[in-house]
This record gives sequence, C-alpha cells and structure tokens, in this order.
Amino acid sequence: MTSPQPLAILGTGMATAVGLHAAAACAAIRVKLTNPVESRFVDGDGEWITAHSVPLPKLLRGGAKLAHMAAMVIDECLENVPHEEWDRIPLLLCLAEGTRPGRWQDERLFADIRELAGADFASGSLIVPQGRVSIALALEHARKLIYQGNASEALIVGTDSLLEWPALRVFEEQSRLLSENNTDGFLPGEAAAGILVGRPAAGSQLLIEGLGFATEPAPIESGEPLRAEGLTEAIRAALRDAGCEMHDLDFRITDISGEQYYFKEASLALTRLLRQRKEQFDLWHPAECIGETGSAIGPAMLVVAQMACAKAYAAGPAVLVHASNDAGQRAAIVARYRER
Repeated sequence: MTSPQPLAILGTGMATAVGLHAAAACAAIRVKLTNPVESRFVDGDGEWITAHSVPLPKLLRGGAKLAHMAAMVIDECLENVPHEEWDRIPLLLCLAEGTRPGRWQDERLFADIRELAGADFASGSLIVPQGRVSIALALEHARKLIYQGNASEALIVGTDSLLEWPALRVFEEQSRLLSENNTDGFLPGEAAAGILVGRPAAGSQLLIEGLGFATEPAPIESGEPLRAEGLTEAIRAALRDAGCEMHDLDFRITDISGEQYYFKEASLALTRLLRQRKEQFDLWHPAECIGETGSAIGPAMLVVAQMACAKAYAAGPAVLVHASNDAGQRAAIVARYRER
C-alpha cells in the first residue's frame, strides 16, 4: 500500500454518549458499551424515543451544545499544540447536510466554535455540510491544503445531533427510528469528534492513503433495488488511490447505525470487490454504541481506527472506512497504521 500524498493523524478527540474524550469513548466502543436514555420526545405510538445523549456538565441544547462539544474536541486534538499557534491551523468543520431538518445555521455555529476555542483558525478553514460523508471531503481538502503548501496541518471536526424534534419527526414518519414496534431502525444520537492531520513524520501513525467518492442510484428512500453500485465504486476508487486491493485490508469500520439497508449495502460491496478469500474481515460500526450521530461519525470512525491500531487490538494495520448519506452520496477511506 502506497500513496503519493498520505495524511497522518497527529491528534484525536471525541465527545460521545459513552465517553467525553477519545480514550474513554474508544474503550467503551471496544467493549460495546452503550448508554441510551429516554429523550424528551414521544413517537407516534406514544412511547418515549430512546436516544444517545452526551452527558455534559452544563444543561445545553441545540447549537450551543454542538459548539460546546466541538470546542471540547478541538482542545483535545490540539493539546500538544501551543494555543498561540492554533490560528495557523485551518479548521474544516463537518456538519449536517443542508437538506436535513433540524439543523443549525452553519456560519453562526462556526463563529460560536471559534469563540469557545479562543482561536480564529487559518484562512483555509471551511464548512463541509455533507453529513456522514463530510469526513472524506474534508480529508480531500486537507490533502490539497497541505501538499500545495498552504498549511502544515489541518484540523477536521464533526459535530452533530439528531436529538431535535424537526429531525426526529421526519425519521419517525419514515419508520426509521428503532423502537419496540420497529426493529429495522436506529437510535438517534449526538456527538463530536475530530482529527488533526499533517504530513507523515517519524513515529507510529495512522496514515490516510486512499479516498474515493461515488453516488448510489438507489438511495434508502428511493424504492429502487439496491445493488451497492455507489459504495462499490467509492471503495474501488479509494483502493486505487491507495494502490492496494480489498484483500490487502484487515478490517472495516462503517457508519451503519442499525438499518438493514446499509448492512445489505456493505455486504454487496464486499462480494463485488473481494477477490481472494479471507478467514476474517471484521465489520465495526461504532454507532451501535454512540447512536446515529450524522456528520460526527466520520471523524469518530478514524479515531476508533487509530486507537485500535495504537493499542494493538485491531485485526491488522490496514483498514477500510466507508460512509453513506441517505441522499446517495458515498465515500470510502483506506488507512494503514505504520509502526515507528
């Protein structure tokens, strides 16, 4: 596996329902710990909607909570960077898709995060409002910034929440929320996660080596037969970018949060791309522990991958990460852990 422009993960941060920093959250995810609670919303059957809520010390909701979680993650990601140097680092902020109900005003949220973090961040900063696939788009932008000499590092942070009634109402009307009467659904959640990336240097690091993108012609609400054409093409492009094949990878991490559509998609893509038999090819899905967290799941998956490799409980050094938006956008990331 080789890439002419790899990105190394230099710092990580997480704020989730099962841990308020990366080490705690990843430890909980490793043992499949969950912490769902009753939300303040009721579904169409009169039952309380269960959700994964981040237990912050302050009672915060909406955009204020999103900004606070993001600021916590920024502090963790940049804990080894002097604060006076934060302004030279561009912030790539991953947020919900523009069409998703219950989202917040992007520019206001970005301003609130900068105020809480106490930094303006560099001129290459960008809002990436593309939901679960935002992480791959942000990595593509970070790679251009870094390898074109416009930045030495880039900070990618995703913050999101589905625990607002406008979003919950739509998913409930579509019968997509997990409940006693619906087993083919997900538990909504909220989280923030982030990674600091830069050029590889000496030492053990998780390297982002391949990125791929595509569009699925049969998204979840289309009613069309699913053949996983979009995800297959996105993974194929990421493998090509990384210079490897599917059988060279050791495990997979996805944004799947419980719905059978996305499990089927991952299975179909695997059968179309795996040319050599593997005894084991684990599929990890952190959303089973932290809930459906929208744009936050992308950075969270990479934090989980980095921690698993660093702590030596991953199946091997090479991982495939992939994400799917409800509207059809697909993205894949190939990463490899390099020992010092």
